Amino acid sequence: MLDPAWLAIAALVLVVVVSCTSRVNPGLLALVLAWLLGVCPASLCERPVGLKVVIGGFPSGLFLTLTGVTLLFALVQDNGTLDRVARRAVRACGGRTGLVPVLFFALAAAVGTAGAGNIAAAALVAPAAMSTARRLGIPAFPMALMVAHGAIAGGMSPFGPAGVVVAAMCRDRLGLPGAEWAIYAHNFLANAAVGFAGFALFGGLRRHTPLPADAERLAEAGLDATTLSGRHRGTLLVLGLVAAAVVGLGADVGMTALAGAVVLIGFRIADESRAVQAVPWGVILMVCGVSTLAAVLEHTGGTDRLAGMLARVATPATAPALVALVCGLVSVYSSTTGVVLPAFLPLVPGLVAHLGGDPLFLASSVVVGGNVADASPLSTIGALCLASACAGEDRRRLFSRLLAWGLAMPFVAAVGYGLIAAVRGGL
Repeated sequence: MLDPAWLAIAALVLVVVVSCTSRVNPGLLALVLAWLLGVCPASLCERPVGLKVVIGGFPSGLFLTLTGVTLLFALVQDNGTLDRVARRAVRACGGRTGLVPVLFFALAAAVGTAGAGNIAAAALVAPAAMSTARRLGIPAFPMALMVAHGAIAGGMSPFGPAGVVVAAMCRDRLGLPGAEWAIYAHNFLANAAVGFAGFALFGGLRRHTPLPADAERLAEAGLDATTLSGRHRGTLLVLGLVAAAVVGLGADVGMTALAGAVVLIGFRIADESRAVQAVPWGVILMVCGVSTLAAVLEHTGGTDRLAGMLARVATPATAPALVALVCGLVSVYSSTTGVVLPAFLPLVPGLVAHLGGDPLFLASSVVVGGNVADASPLSTIGALCLASACAGEDRRRLFSRLLAWGLAMPFVAAVGYGLIAAVRGGL
């Protein structure tokens, strides 16, 4: 007789491997494997799962939230509002070239924090940042690091897609309601630290050429088109009302975002058809599919088995570093939001049960370990920065440097969490 817990673990491992080595959407594969586990007959399985468990494990609330948030920001991106705001912000740097990468870090972080998410923030900011870097003589690699880690730093906002996943996991699986803001802060600080360190180490501070002052040279540097028209102001008003409803009134993020999207479409401020096509349906399918398989894994007791396996090779002091390293290495080749977070966060309660320790600290190691590696060009965020590099840049060299950086980050995260754990243990 087959043990469904081990079958679920094998299915999860297969999803992770396929996500690292194939173009097949891991969420789609996860849904199919979860269905196969659900229909496995009693003659083969010790404890049949049942199809109702699989269907009940589909995160319908998360699906609505991801759809609402991504649709709203697809509309905002489509009508050019965020691009205009970005260009106005660049002009605010005045005559100091060294401030421009810092500005783009802050801009990417702000866009991600506002709810666009890390991928949307990188997609919006990277083209303007890399083009500006080329024209102003700023090295491409440190600019790419600042944009990537800025987007990642803001990506865990509870208003954004990845932050929604973390908030749902913290509330429903970890019993830590409200912990998403602490994890957001940990992720922001970690990515700010590594981003600014890379910026300083790899040439970001070497050039101090003033920004061109006259209008013609500003246009050549890609800093024109900053005027906010009525539709742009209307879009910003809708975004402000959505944020106020979520923060001030506790409104549901997804449904409020959908309401904002309806207003933008109804007043013809943005184009619905283009925005719907721009929604990352593949990412939404990925997240919901892997989350469904993770729910089946938890139902069968697979999460307890995995936690026990990690507990055998870890101690309370080394568990955060080990978790950060494993999550980071998987994230280099796979999706943090779609694979790492829904697959590894549910292991936290089991690890705490076996080893003890702070569940928030362990959850933080999963999130930060998985996220800091996303500047790799094998990740969507790093790939966006690479693709945005101008024609005159050596993209092969930039690819190699971003890949080396991404591969190094899991070890940096592991060392960081190991040191923090040692300090916490000594207090």
